[in-house]
Amino acid sequence: MFSTSNPIRVLVVDDSAVARNLITKGLASHPNIQVIGTAINALDAKNKILRFSPDVVTMDVEMPGTSGIDFLKQFLPSHPLPVILVSSLNLRVFDALAAGAVDFVRKPDGTESVSSFIHSLAQKITIASCAKVRSPVVRSTTPPSPAAHTPQPAASPLLGNIPGSFLNDTIIGLGASTGGTEATLEVLKRLPADIPGMVIVQHMPVGFTQMYAQRLNRLCQMEVREAVHGDEIHRGLALIAPADYQTRVVRIGNRYTVSCLPGEKVSGHRPSVDVLFSSMASAVKCHMVGIIMTGMGRDGASGLLEMRKAGAYTIGQDKDSCVVYGMPGVAQEIGAVTIQASCENIASVLMTHLKKGNG
Repeated sequence: MFSTSNPIRVLVVDDSAVARNLITKGLASHPNIQVIGTAINALDAKNKILRFSPDVVTMDVEMPGTSGIDFLKQFLPSHPLPVILVSSLNLRVFDALAAGAVDFVRKPDGTESVSSFIHSLAQKITIASCAKVRSPVVRSTTPPSPAAHTPQPAASPLLGNIPGSFLNDTIIGLGASTGGTEATLEVLKRLPADIPGMVIVQHMPVGFTQMYAQRLNRLCQMEVREAVHGDEIHRGLALIAPADYQTRVVRIGNRYTVSCLPGEKVSGHRPSVDVLFSSMASAVKCHMVGIIMTGMGRDGASGLLEMRKAGAYTIGQDKDSCVVYGMPGVAQEIGAVTIQASCENIASVLMTHLKKGNG
């Protein structure tokens, strides 16, 4: 998929000499990646980016002086460049993604081996080299009122006069990878508090899914939280699949819950979008919707096709709005997608379908 004739030229930015050396030496074993330089802070990074014109930059989030987040906000609008964050377990990584970074990896802290960290970083650098860099997002920091997170018994204005029974008997599955943290937020923030129950798979390192769910919960109208094995899916709730667990929808009588259990990687991932979608195709007997969004590879495409064959309405993010048009592109090619829409329009397409689906 990627050419190795011209190595990906990488600039490593970190105030820690230990981290710079670790990353530089680790990436040296990857023939398709060439570290062309290192930088110790944001000012040094700016000068060396202008001097060396790297293809991809790896950057620590927390640095003395100008932080990685401020650097992204100041530099990316005039110099769009793929940036991979190298971060400790820190909520600020999501602010950096909102500021235009493509993806992130977790710094080694004893929970994984150095070789695993380097392998993940090299994969993300390769993906970032062909990713579309977004402009930084300007977002209000004022969260919705706590009352907005309480599912409402009556239909919201956005849902019109759709009977509650139909909304209660609908389940929505959503899957995303590279670029998906912000893309999923763009969808969810446009949906009402009493949206049908949702289950979401977003590829990210261990430890970050709970923080991501908390961030979405602050910024969106519905309740959002990290899924726990046995959680019931219900209207007004969006569940984020926990990192490193395969998440499935399970039917118990006329109720639906989530199964979050250890297991082998599927389509290269744990959790896997394919696992979620396939479980929905086989278990869900009520109305269902599948949404596949930005991400490299094909995870979710086959599962979405199973969902469509089982009667689901399926939505794929379009190429122009994707950071990486991989997963939704494959889904479109194999006939798994009912309709394509931009990231900004997926919510309205979903709402229109819900209104028509009850007609």
